[in-house]
Order: sequence, then C-alpha cells, then structure tokens
Amino acid sequence: MSKVRFITLLVFFPLCGIFAQEKTLLKEDAVIKALENNFGIEIAKGQVEIAENNTSILNSGYLPTLTGTAAATYNNNNTTTEFPGQFNDDGTERDDISIDGAESQRYSSALNLNYTLFDGMGRFYNYKRLKEQYQLSTLQARETIENTMIQMFTVYFEIARLTENKNVQKQALEISRDRITRSEYSFEYGQNTRLDILNAQVDMTNDSINLLNTEQQLANAKRDLNVVLNQDLATQYQVDTTIVFIPKFQIVEFMDEAIKNNVAVLQTETNLNINAYDIKVNKSGYLPTIGLTGSYGWNRNQNAPSAFLTGAVFPGTNSNVGNYSLGASLTWNLFDGGSTTVSVKNAKITYANQELLRKQVELEVNRDMQNAMALYENLLKIYQIQEQNVFTNQNNFERSKEQFQLGSITSIEFRQAQINLLNAQTNKNLAKYDAKLAELQLLQLTGQLLNIEL
Repeated sequence: MSKVRFITLLVFFPLCGIFAQEKTLLKEDAVIKALENNFGIEIAKGQVEIAENNTSILNSGYLPTLTGTAAATYNNNNTTTEFPGQFNDDGTERDDISIDGAESQRYSSALNLNYTLFDGMGRFYNYKRLKEQYQLSTLQARETIENTMIQMFTVYFEIARLTENKNVQKQALEISRDRITRSEYSFEYGQNTRLDILNAQVDMTNDSINLLNTEQQLANAKRDLNVVLNQDLATQYQVDTTIVFIPKFQIVEFMDEAIKNNVAVLQTETNLNINAYDIKVNKSGYLPTIGLTGSYGWNRNQNAPSAFLTGAVFPGTNSNVGNYSLGASLTWNLFDGGSTTVSVKNAKITYANQELLRKQVELEVNRDMQNAMALYENLLKIYQIQEQNVFTNQNNFERSKEQFQLGSITSIEFRQAQINLLNAQTNKNLAKYDAKLAELQLLQLTGQLLNIEL
C-alpha cells in the first residue's frame, strides 16, 4: 500500500499545486498576444512602415532641391616690390617696398535651387510603383500574420490535445489504483492470488509513466507557445479545449471567392502592376528632361595691402551682395547606345513572365483548396467515427467493470477494455484538433483566416 500511495502522490500532488494557480488562455487572447508581441509580425510591421515612408512626397522626386554653400579663405603673405630703373622726382633711385604680414580674406556664400519640371513622366510612374510596393508590403505582412496564426494554433491545439489526454490518463491511473486496492482486499479474503496484485501494480506503474510523459510533452508545448507569443517561458496557463466547426456552406462560399482574397494571388497581381509601371518608367528615357535653376550669392574680398606706382600702400575691399540668377535647361538623350530600348524590352518580358506566374499561382491555389477541402471532410468523418468509437468503448468498459467486480472476467480482460477506451479517447482528441487545424489551413487558402470568429 505504501508504494501505491507514493506513486499516486508523486503524480497528483505537484499537479494540483500547479493547476490551482493557472489561468485559462482563450484563443482570442492568444491571437491578440501574437499580433502584439510576435517577433516575426513585428519585423513585418517594420517593413510595412519602410514601404509607407517610401510613398511619401519627400521620396517622390516632385519637390525641388535647395543646396547652400559657404567658403572662407585667409592668406598671410610677405611681399617685396622692386622698381629697377625708376627714380624719384629728386633724381634718386626709387627704393624697394617691403610689406610683411599682409593679410587678405575672401568670403562667399550661395543658395542653389534646382527643380525638374518634366522628366518624361518617369517620376510619376515611379511614384505609382512605390504605392504598389507599399501594397505588396502589406500583403507580405498579412502572409506573415497568417502563417504565424497557423503556427500559433498548431501549438495551441497540441496543448489542448495533451491537456485532454492528461485528464484521460489521470482517470486511467485512478482506475488502476482502485484495481490495486480491490485486488488486495480480494487477496486478503482468498478470492484471488498475489499475481492479480502484481498485474495491477504493473498497470499502475505504466499509467503513471504515461501520465508523466504527457505532462512533460505538455510543458514543452507550452514553452513553444510562449515563444510564439513572446512571453516568459515559465508562464503557466490552461487552454480552451472547446472546438466549434464552421458550417460547410460558409466554407464553400469562401472558396468561391478565394481567387479574389488569397494572399498569394493578390501578391502576384500586385507584382504585375509593379512590372507594368517598370515598363513606363523605362520608356521615360525616350523623352527629354526640362528643369529650372536658380541661385543667390554673396561675396566679399578683403585684399592685402599692395604697392602702386604712385608709391602708396593701402588695402582694398570688394563686396558683391545680392547676386542672383535664374535659368532653364532642356536635356534630351537622343541616343544612349540602345540601353533604354533594352531596358524596355526586358521590362516587357518580365511583365509577361509575371502574367504566367499569376496563372500558375491561381491554378496551384485551386488545387491546394480542393486537396485541403477533401482532407478537412475526411478528418471530420474520422472525428465523428472516433466519437462513436468512444461511446462504444465506454459502454464496453462499464460492462467489463461490472463483470470484473462480479468476478466474471479476469483482470487482464478488464485491463484490455480499459486500454481500448483510453486509445479511443486519445484518438478522438487527435482527430478533433487535426480536423480544426485542417479547417484553419483551408480558411487561409480562401483568404478568410483573419476574418472569422474563433
């Protein structure tokens, strides 16, 4: 008896302390946490922000450019001026003039304005292209979110399945414990042998090990979900094991509109629009560019002292304030060696390839939907069969239990009925969550994964 009680306390006592403190993490709450905290989704949001910044008027090329320049120069020179063969008024030879430390400064500043009036419509189509690029980034972010939701629900349903399996195995362990007690009483009254006690103890040990393994798998699955939700790995919780399936007619309606909503198809269409703008951007190279220029400048020169023929030595200052100029320019690359022609041809080929890719993606999406629908319907049927199988095995177990208590069947036969019920229950749990996950994957293909209530 002491060994049996030790195994029971070993399995049940730690679990009671854990689950008494756990809260239920609803599916809706898990979705919110994933959207707010998941690393992959946060990175995708950052990419969308970059694409949005690129669509700003500041990145369109429609605004002028204004540059400012300023310069200052300082000189310090020693100079000697000679007057060979020159004489003063009194007939004496003219002396040399030396200037030491002659300083001069030059200052200048300017503002230059450039504005492109026309560039062959290149910037217009490039701006349109950036808008489509932003749309593509949002679709890529949506794809990341959808994939993260599937990943999150895969782990969430695994936790739910293991939770239900754990409860089933706890019941099996309790039944085995009762068997040991009954076998010991029967042995004391001489109704069976010690072999029945040993068989019951072996079965209880196996049930205890199975429960401990399930608990370990459950703990690992919770840590996996904590990673997806970007929360503390030690966070403990229970999950909602309730499953509600979407009516089939609604799924069929979603499938009829899948080509308009599937994220992969929408990405190929957006890439097609981008390629169309690439053709027009490259064609702009055939047209001229017209621009305006303007400048405003200021200059000041502080000259060093110098000697003149009169013999006077003095510095000079020259200032120009408020100089401005306006201009217009036309640039037309009449022949660029054929590079523009080649770029246009390549852009058209890329557009044609993108059209083929779109048709291929649409065909693959339709195939994947048909396969996913067939798999979903098959798993639903399996789930329904497993539910009936649990009902049948439950009745068989109850009858076997009555017969075992009356001594009409052996403990081995009773154990077999218990194992059959345990297998039926775990298989039903597996079928239920497999069917729901298949439904979510089908909804992802139809583009409705983020639009349905859980």
